[in-house]
Amino acid sequence: MTLQDIQNLFINARRRSALNKAVGGDASVISLYNLAGSSAAMALASLVGDQQPPVVIVGDSLDDAGYLYHDLTRILGEDAVAMFPSGYKRDIKYGQVDPPAMILRTEALNRWNTDPTLKAVVTYPEAIAERVASQETLTRHTLRLSTSAQADLTETVHWLRDNGFTEVDYVYEPGHFALRGSILDIFGYSNELPFRVDFFGDDIESIRTFNIETQLSEKRLDEIAITSNVAGQSRGESLLDFIDPSTLMAIRDADFTVERVKAIASSEFSTSAMIADEGDASAMKQVIDADDFAGRLGSFRQVRFSSAARPDPAAQASIDFHCVPQGIYHKNFDLISDSFKRLIEQGFTIYILSDSAKQIERLRSIFDDRGDDIDFTPVISTIHEGFSDETTKICVFTDHQIFDRFHKYNLKSDRARSGKLALSLKELSAIEPGDFIVHIDHGVGRFAGLLRTNVNGRTQEMIKLVYANDDIIFVSIHALHKLAKYRGKEGVPPRVNKLGTGAWNRVKERTKTKLKDIARDLIKLYAARREEKGFAFSPDSYLQHELEASFIYEDTPDQLTATQAVKADMESDRPMDRLVCGDVGFGKTEVAIRAAFKAAVDNKQTAVLVPTTVLAYQHFNTFRERLHEFPVRVDYLSRARTPKQVKQILADLAEGKIDILIGTHKLIGKSVKFKDLGLLIVDEEQKFGVAVKEKLKQMKTNVDTLTMSATPIPRTLQFSLMGARDLSAINTPPANRYPVVTSVSSLSDDIVSEAVNFELSRNGQIFFINDRIESLFELENMLRRVVPDARIITAHGRMSPDKLEQAIIDFANHDADILLATTIIESGIDMPNVNTIIINNAQNFGLSELHQLRGRVGRSSRKAFCYLMVPPHIPLSPVARRRLQAIESFSDLGSGIHIAMQDLDIRGAGNLLGAEQSGFIADLGYETYQKVLKEAVSEIRNQEFADLETAATDADEKEYANDCVIESDLELLLPADYVPQESERIALYRELDDIERETDLQAFRSRLIDRFGKIPSVTAELLRVPRLRRLARQLGIEKVSLKQEQMYLYFVDESNKAYYQSPMFGRLLSYVQANPSRCHIRQRGERRSFSIDHVPNVETAVDILNTIHALPVS
Repeated sequence: MTLQDIQNLFINARRRSALNKAVGGDASVISLYNLAGSSAAMALASLVGDQQPPVVIVGDSLDDAGYLYHDLTRILGEDAVAMFPSGYKRDIKYGQVDPPAMILRTEALNRWNTDPTLKAVVTYPEAIAERVASQETLTRHTLRLSTSAQADLTETVHWLRDNGFTEVDYVYEPGHFALRGSILDIFGYSNELPFRVDFFGDDIESIRTFNIETQLSEKRLDEIAITSNVAGQSRGESLLDFIDPSTLMAIRDADFTVERVKAIASSEFSTSAMIADEGDASAMKQVIDADDFAGRLGSFRQVRFSSAARPDPAAQASIDFHCVPQGIYHKNFDLISDSFKRLIEQGFTIYILSDSAKQIERLRSIFDDRGDDIDFTPVISTIHEGFSDETTKICVFTDHQIFDRFHKYNLKSDRARSGKLALSLKELSAIEPGDFIVHIDHGVGRFAGLLRTNVNGRTQEMIKLVYANDDIIFVSIHALHKLAKYRGKEGVPPRVNKLGTGAWNRVKERTKTKLKDIARDLIKLYAARREEKGFAFSPDSYLQHELEASFIYEDTPDQLTATQAVKADMESDRPMDRLVCGDVGFGKTEVAIRAAFKAAVDNKQTAVLVPTTVLAYQHFNTFRERLHEFPVRVDYLSRARTPKQVKQILADLAEGKIDILIGTHKLIGKSVKFKDLGLLIVDEEQKFGVAVKEKLKQMKTNVDTLTMSATPIPRTLQFSLMGARDLSAINTPPANRYPVVTSVSSLSDDIVSEAVNFELSRNGQIFFINDRIESLFELENMLRRVVPDARIITAHGRMSPDKLEQAIIDFANHDADILLATTIIESGIDMPNVNTIIINNAQNFGLSELHQLRGRVGRSSRKAFCYLMVPPHIPLSPVARRRLQAIESFSDLGSGIHIAMQDLDIRGAGNLLGAEQSGFIADLGYETYQKVLKEAVSEIRNQEFADLETAATDADEKEYANDCVIESDLELLLPADYVPQESERIALYRELDDIERETDLQAFRSRLIDRFGKIPSVTAELLRVPRLRRLARQLGIEKVSLKQEQMYLYFVDESNKAYYQSPMFGRLLSYVQANPSRCHIRQRGERRSFSIDHVPNVETAVDILNTIHALPVS
């Protein structure tokens, strides 16, 4: 069953003829009423015809239009519907242009009169209020290119420059173009993705769209139209002048639309955004004449659709659809089951729509477990709101309404937004001259650029590093895997090392010893627990299914795997010890609630241990709300409880009346006695002291333990710790959360009062964050002046812990409207009622800090707002501006920003292995620390725990050399005319040098061809180096030197006896014996080496090593 089938059932023959009669008749206003939920979209989809111009559908707001667009694309298909949004981020009066929205506008205008597949355009009053370019202007500013026609590259570039395009290194925003040899990248204003055009003389070889983040091609096209920014031309006209006079207008509320356009036209321009270099001063000139609009609208034929029970009074013809909205069940399955049974008795057919087959399965299993016999037809695709139709006796219900989950629409422009952020992140990880670099053998130095040198008449590129006392090291591009950009705490520069003192190696060794101790303990503990016996919980009951299905958000894949892993651990008879880590708001608490509930169903008690009173109170509320429909009692212990309450709680606990008890470290005190403890959940373990941790260790031996941490643990660490701790990482942000509407503006009374009053009007609360304690009082005075009736609480780190805690609990209890604080709220406080955050002096915060702070709002089913305030009249540094723009254009939770979470990664590594690690991280830099950790764990495994390791490695696959150094006098490089930008060349060299697998090498090769064209011969040779290194390591070779057409192979030292007795060394000897004239054995001291003659290039060297590899073992 599909949505199209449902639409055909809904628009039956009688309705279709009534609609055709009304639309084909003389009536200028037709009213369609009683259209509840998404039945409006179903009715509108039947109005579109083949011959007529596209129907214009006007919603009441961006959200209303967004959901109509969502439903129509599901019914008619993606290409048949276009969205026509406003070209500005907020109200037009702020003048903040939104380039991705401009693309959608121009794309719709371009397709309007030329694309027969376009059937409907969805818009809303704010978008109609802005002028559009005339058809003639559009044609004049559009360039068409096709693979079947000729085009001159130079003339094309001239056209782009004349039409306001800017030349850049990378195309990431509309209005950019980049030229590399014969490849031209263009990002026009009429397509959500940029184009890559490959010229061959005057012929166009290929045209492809490409992804802004990866800069890789996606889809081939035969012809394209590139439009420049026509929206910026105020000589435009009203949309009603642009479209064909015979166009049918479908409007939800015509009077409201006219009033809204009048209100926009009469508003004053606000300069607050201008100060942040964001605004377009001539924005208000883009607004159409409101009276003229009202008059013109009356000349079009209108279909007014509404959920009202009566027709529009101005209508000459009307059709009653008899639809009622889907019932609100609040996840109450008794209600759902009664209601569904009643509908079926009345002769209705029930269709349940969902985007995921998993939700349908859940629903079926809940009905089966309850013993309900409810017959429904699943449809895999969903609309925004369900409805029941009395006429055709169909109920179209959505799973997100049954389970009370938020449903989100996506516009095409979301993809275009990702480019800017990807670029900001790329620049964060790029290496610039002056950056601190860690060389694993020499320590921290400064990067001084990429140099070209001449070796025996051949050009080579090297990296120059400067150490203390201006000592210099040149690093070959084949040794870049030994370098890492220094990443430590933000704003703390590292010490530059001296060469030749041995200090660096001592730090490395010290760290390694310490890490080995930690790893040893972890592995021992892990091995000991595997021997223990614990309680095996029973499989999931129907109550468990019901609880999981009623989660208001959709589970992310990571969350599902974490839940399954935790439940599997609980069902096994070994005691669980699992660490679940993930970013703020990624759903760790939900996993904990499910585990605690599973324990309660088996009559076992759960203890939830948290570091602070505030968190105890917060978790108590979360658990209680989530479980209030189930027979489970939740309580909490903390300083906020009176002695009398504490006594009562302890008594109930000992009798087994309390299923889940949440509390601070008091929970593991002597006075607390559980009747039957089955599960221990520890939140933010790293924040507890040593004594508590020791006590936990004793408790943990046979009780299932689940630990949670909000600092994400880097992937690289997860692999190296396999077998030391069971880990579940939740790395994907939840889908279908409301995005946080983010805007940058200067601090002014009108913006603050607008933000605060809006939040107060919906009974919400506000976080107001400032970077310094000193100026909190000035801000408090300003707030009291601007919003005198708001209640304000101040909180900062210099207050005593009790006072601070009390302030936050008061705020959580809604005793105040505004919490004026320093960044203290960054760590773990979750208040669903707070949906506006104002960050003052946002330019002083790091990207990850801003992301963390913004993650504090938007955690309920309401739209949330984040205002980034910058001081007026002080120009921002380019870095700060780009940081703010990146965070502003990315309003989704966890949208790719975790790359910028450098300080969080660092915290994560420190927490996982004990707090003292952060000192080592500061000395070594984060990436080098990871390399050392990896070595430490693998050494410990191979030396001390070899018997625990079950995965036996094949002797042929074993690598006897940890690393292999490649030296050569050959010309192996990326020529400057092939990859023009230095930082890009370094990034590519680094990526190539880190490649281990053949598949990755092939992918790298195809990416180069895609982005830069045909690979030059010197680069083709360079691409063979990773293969050479891999083969050499497997053969036990520590260094390969290609000089003067000879290849020198240096082996690992004599102490590695296993190698000299291995089949690999045997193969090498066989090769030498078979080719005596070409090979020579050399010995200097302890070191052995071979030399092989007639090796002019890397290709020959790889062939020789492949031949040795393939020899039979002698």
